[in-house]
Amino acid sequence: MLALRVARPGVLVDINRLAELSGIRVEREGIFIGALVRHSALERSGEVRERLPLLAMALPHVGHPAIRNRGTFGGSCALADPAAELPACAVALGARFVIRGRSGVREVAAADFFRGLYATALEPGEMLLGARFPLAPEDAFSGFAELAPRHGDYAMVGVAAHGRISDGRYRDPRLVFFGCGDRPVRALAAGACLDGQEAGANSVDAALAALDAELDPRGDLHASAALKKHLAGVLARRVLSAPGLAHGEGVHG
Repeated sequence: MLALRVARPGVLVDINRLAELSGIRVEREGIFIGALVRHSALERSGEVRERLPLLAMALPHVGHPAIRNRGTFGGSCALADPAAELPACAVALGARFVIRGRSGVREVAAADFFRGLYATALEPGEMLLGARFPLAPEDAFSGFAELAPRHGDYAMVGVAAHGRISDGRYRDPRLVFFGCGDRPVRALAAGACLDGQEAGANSVDAALAALDAELDPRGDLHASAALKKHLAGVLARRVLSAPGLAHGEGVHG
């Protein structure tokens, strides 16, 4: 943002030495990821890989190794770039962001944290401490896919999927798209079409029909609005049709 002259702050504060913001810890009902945790640390974490497989799937798509070695979880989420992977994953996983300000600490659901293009629920004088992710149940499924001009570039379109498959049926499926709006876009109608239905091609077809009417992406230099909508459907079918979803294996685009 500084290099592009988009941001011109009068003061820069180095927070790298705030060690209390750097941890990944397992709590009673979830995992807390500190705002200063590097992407590369998340990528290497066995706890994240085992308990939050959706994040593990998405992290290799975040920039390049040099970026992942310096970039942070909180930096990505607080910036709120609509083409970023981690905000969409946070919404799909039902994370809650922990924020500290002058009046104390508060939590905001990921679905309410992202307010628009580079806009979040953070108020002046507030700082993102990290996020709490609920642990995935044993019957959880996760899927992730994106399409980018080159690996490591910002995604043209991407999808993060999470939910459960119980007795062969989808339960509380969440499809969250990035690169399709000014923030992560949860496809509520498509998810409702899947909820309670047998995991199979017929259910996916119905969900994709609802998705086509639900998404309203804007075209850009890389793809028209119509192409983005088409690609969103292709990626959604890919993650929902992958074998082994019930075991949290998912797919990568």
